[in-house]
Amino acid sequence: MSNIFNEYTKQYIDGEWREGKSQNSYTNRNPYDQSELVSIKLATVEDVEQAYESAKAAQKEWAKTNAYVRSGIIHKIAEAVEKNRELLVNILVSETGSTFAKANAEVDFVVGDIKEYASLPLRMKGEILPSFIPGKENRVYHLPVGVVGVISPFNFPLYLSIRAIIPALATGNGVVVKPDLQTYISGGLVIAKLLEEVGLPKGLFNVVVADIAEIGDAMIENPIPKVISFTGSSAAGRRIGEICGRNLKKASLELGGNNVMIVLEDADVEQAASAAVFGKFLHQGQVCMALNRIIVHRKIYDQFIDAFAKKASVIQAGNPADPNTFVGPLINERQVDKIQGLVDQAIAEGARVIKRGEVKGTLMEPVILADVTNDMATAKNEVFGPVANILPVDSEEEAIRIANETDFGLSGSLFTRDLEHGVEVALQIETGMMHINDQSINTEPNVPFGGEKSSGLGRHGSDWSLHEFTSPRWVSVQKEARPFPF
Repeated sequence: MSNIFNEYTKQYIDGEWREGKSQNSYTNRNPYDQSELVSIKLATVEDVEQAYESAKAAQKEWAKTNAYVRSGIIHKIAEAVEKNRELLVNILVSETGSTFAKANAEVDFVVGDIKEYASLPLRMKGEILPSFIPGKENRVYHLPVGVVGVISPFNFPLYLSIRAIIPALATGNGVVVKPDLQTYISGGLVIAKLLEEVGLPKGLFNVVVADIAEIGDAMIENPIPKVISFTGSSAAGRRIGEICGRNLKKASLELGGNNVMIVLEDADVEQAASAAVFGKFLHQGQVCMALNRIIVHRKIYDQFIDAFAKKASVIQAGNPADPNTFVGPLINERQVDKIQGLVDQAIAEGARVIKRGEVKGTLMEPVILADVTNDMATAKNEVFGPVANILPVDSEEEAIRIANETDFGLSGSLFTRDLEHGVEVALQIETGMMHINDQSINTEPNVPFGGEKSSGLGRHGSDWSLHEFTSPRWVSVQKEARPFPF
C-alpha cells in the first residue's frame, strides 16, 4: 500500500505538482493502526492565493468551451473513477477507516453523481420572458459564478468533495478545494490525479492541503471565489456563513444532523430494526445522515429493543481491511474520548445500557442505550459515532414533537404500514429529507439533498446544484424604439 500513497506528497496548483510553501508538514496515518501512510509539506496563504488566481485565469476559457465538450470531459471523469475503483477503495479503507462495503458504496455514489452532472452543461438554458413594455424582450441566462471554493470533511471525503467539484466544473467554473487534513488524498489529491488523467484544462482545478491553524480564513475571505461550498460541522458552518455574509458571497452549507427514525405502533418491527441497525452503524455512525435518535411507540418498544439488539450483536467490529468488518475505527482518538464522555453522561442522566462494547484505540464497538430522553447528552448532541439512542413515546403526536425538538434538520425516516399516513407525518418533521420504511442514509443524484435549521443552507443534486453554482443574468432587448419624455 505504501507505493500508492507515495505519489501524494505535493500540492496541486496551476496544473503542477509542487511542494507547499509552509515550513510545516503533516503525516497522514491509517486511523485503525496509526501506521504512517505519507507526509506532505503543507500549503500557506500564498499557496491558497495562487490556487485561486490559477482557477480564475483558467476559468475564462473554460466558460467559453462548448457545452458538449464540457459534458464529454465530465463523462470521462466518471469512466476514470470506475476504472480506478480498486485504487480508490484501497485508499478509502486505509486513509479513512472505511470498510470495503462503505468504500464501494462511496465510489458508487461518486459515479452516479458524476453521470448526472455531465448533463448540466446541456441544461444551462436561457429563457425568453414577456415584458409589459412594447417591443421589449426579456432574456434570462444562467452563467458560471466564476470560481468556487470547496471545503470537504473526513467522513465521505471522495464523495463529498466530488459532489461540489463536478457540478461547479460542469457549469463552467474554476475550483479550489481544501480537503480535511486527515483525508487529504481521498478528499483532494486523488481527484486531481483523475482530472489530470482525463485532460481537464490546466489550472482550472486546484488542491491545497493546509492546516487551518496556519491559513486561517484565507479559503473563505479571498475575494476571488463567489461561492464557498462547505460540508462539515454546524459550528464551522456558522462561522463560514458569517464570513461569506460579510464579504457578500454565497455560502452553500451542508452541516450536521440529529436524525430520527420514528417507529409507529403499526410498523413492521423486524424490518424497522434491520433498517435502524444499518442507518445507525454504517461507517461507525460517522455520517451526517446517520440515525442518532430512534423514537419508538411504547406498544412495540420492548419488542423493538430486543430485535435491534439481536441484529446489532452480529456486527463485526475491527480492521476495515477485513471484508467482513462492518464497524471500523473512528477517525481519531479525540473523537473516541468525546463520544465516551457523552455516553458516560447519558448513563448518569438515566439512560439504560443495553449494550456497551469495548474500546481499543480508535476502535469503538457499538453502544445501545434505551429509555433515552431528548435532553440527555447523546440525544441532544450529534454523536457522530456508533451510539444508538432509543426513545419511547406514547403517541404519534409525542413522536413528532420530540423529533422536532432539535436545532438540526437534515435527514430522517419513519416506519409504518400505512404509507400515505407516513407521508403526512413525514411532512410534519422539520427536516430536509425523510424516508418512509427506510433508514436515513440515502443519496441520489436527481433529488434535492440538504437540510433545514442548523443543518445547512442550499441543496445539492441535479438542477439544484446547477442553481448553486450559476448566477442568473437578465438581459433585455428593446427591438423597437421606446418613447421617452425627453
